[in-house]
Amino acid sequence: MPRIRHGVVMLALLATGCSSVSPAAVSQTSVSSAAPSSSEPSAAPSPSGAESPSASPEARPSGGRAERTLAAMSLRDKVAQLFTIVVWGPKAGAASKENEARYGVATPAEVVQKFRPGGVILFDWAGNVSSAGQVAALTTGLREAAAGSGEAPLMIGVDQENGLVSRLKPLVTKLPGASQIGATGKTANARDVAKVTGAELRDLGISLDFAPVADVNINPRNPVIGPRAYGSDPTKVAAMVGAAVDGFHAAGVASVAKHFPGHGDTSVDSHSGLPVITHSKTQWRKLDAPPFRAAIEHGVDAIMSAHVVMPKLDPSGEPATLSPRILTGLLREELGFDGVISTDALDMAGVRKKYGDAEVAVRAVLAGADILLMPPNLPKAHDAVLDAVKSGRISERRIDESVLRILRLKDRRGVFGPIRTDPGALRSAAHLEIAHRVFAAAG
Repeated sequence: MPRIRHGVVMLALLATGCSSVSPAAVSQTSVSSAAPSSSEPSAAPSPSGAESPSASPEARPSGGRAERTLAAMSLRDKVAQLFTIVVWGPKAGAASKENEARYGVATPAEVVQKFRPGGVILFDWAGNVSSAGQVAALTTGLREAAAGSGEAPLMIGVDQENGLVSRLKPLVTKLPGASQIGATGKTANARDVAKVTGAELRDLGISLDFAPVADVNINPRNPVIGPRAYGSDPTKVAAMVGAAVDGFHAAGVASVAKHFPGHGDTSVDSHSGLPVITHSKTQWRKLDAPPFRAAIEHGVDAIMSAHVVMPKLDPSGEPATLSPRILTGLLREELGFDGVISTDALDMAGVRKKYGDAEVAVRAVLAGADILLMPPNLPKAHDAVLDAVKSGRISERRIDESVLRILRLKDRRGVFGPIRTDPGALRSAAHLEIAHRVFAAAG
């Protein structure tokens, strides 16, 4: 569950699908690791005996910008590209003790320059949000820092679901949450709200939204999803999710459907525990899968995993985030998704209970994840994945696959730039009118 800094706990319903904890809530080891270097060792062979990455189709430039960028990257930078992180402070050049404690450098720009992450996610509790002009300047400064330190551009995202989870609430048009939109029964409302949201994110220099929620909320005691879902009917939720994906894409923003394979039938919050859902595979296909199928059919850019255990989908007892059977077997192979898979936040208790923070990152990659979201200790997680590649536990070909998906997403959504911000365009009359209409329809 996200917390207001210095330990004031928010209500459970304000928990997000990509949450974090306050600076005081996660103890950090001292960060003394050097900045990633551009040198790399020769690739270790895959345990399965696969060809070296230099012979991999994924690693060869084929004329596309993503392919050319991948071919120019060192192994260390490719591993860094998997991580989407939090930085503290309102300005790219503003020093923060939290950055110093976690990353060994003071400013958000220095964090980006040192670690070259694939993405940054903004949060109000990290001091990233105070005014529209400030957020636009921050995103611009972060992108400039990335442009001067590596081949790949920086993807900036946010957890802007609207309703209960609204990280940009003071700045953007107040829009109804998913349950209110679902109550209208009109998919056009889901599309319009997502399009308004996406347009305002682009005006702030944000290119990815961790929305829509694709969970079917069939458990009335669910402490973490509830009104964040469009409803309890799989068919109706699927239609709303597909329409929302269309709306984000119409605005030119990447969308992330969450939380796969489904977080709607839980009575435990995965921010503080590990939920177990006993749906059979037949039940899952009927109750949980339809909204994710719809998202895929509408071309969703990414799908976020859930820190939930579904023993009838994977009897190993692993949470979905760490389960090859779920992320690769169900999502990739059964549903046919070839976009980006993002973990839910890796600082959540639901995924940290069994393994340490280093091993969790490695196992998420082995399970099929592409984006490793918000590791509580970035140096430790980055080095663990890098070491796993050097040892052959993870093949470099596997890393190339993830990085290429991420780079193609960035290319498709215009992240290679230039990105122009327009903070004065927020809360326009047209956007306020759409908000008024949907609120009225929701009753």
